Amino acid sequence: MIDIGKLLPSDRDAWEGLFRAYIDFYQRVEPAEMYERAWQEFMADTRVHAFGARVDGRLVGITHFFTHANTSAPDTDVCYLQDLFTASDVRGRGVGRALIEAVVAWSRERGCSRVYWNTHESNSTARRLYDKVAENRGFIRYQIELL
Repeated sequence: MIDIGKLLPSDRDAWEGLFRAYIDFYQRVEPAEMYERAWQEFMADTRVHAFGARVDGRLVGITHFFTHANTSAPDTDVCYLQDLFTASDVRGRGVGRALIEAVVAWSRERGCSRVYWNTHESNSTARRLYDKVAENRGFIRYQIELL
């Protein structure tokens, strides 16, 4: 059974281990203070939000998300699912799907009109799930690094 809920203060170390694995997967390096700043935001639960997935009491998956205004429907916000990661030993057991479903339910309760996310085109494992639960509309992301 997969239990999805908000992260608890006692999840700090397990969360950081999962988040570091996520950052490593995308071959990024982040300063230590980024993890502390993100954790404080998740504990405040005002601007950015996080859920954890537990199996037998063990934190095995995380997702981070936030809402923002939507110019094409200014009376509703949209939810951006920024990060999603599951421990390698539980992949394929429904953890990622359960986390996405929890974000969708949370967003629906708040009147959001859409949940969306990005993934790298090479992330074939995640894309197999994403193709089952969402529509790929073919957008390509561009970005400019400012810091």
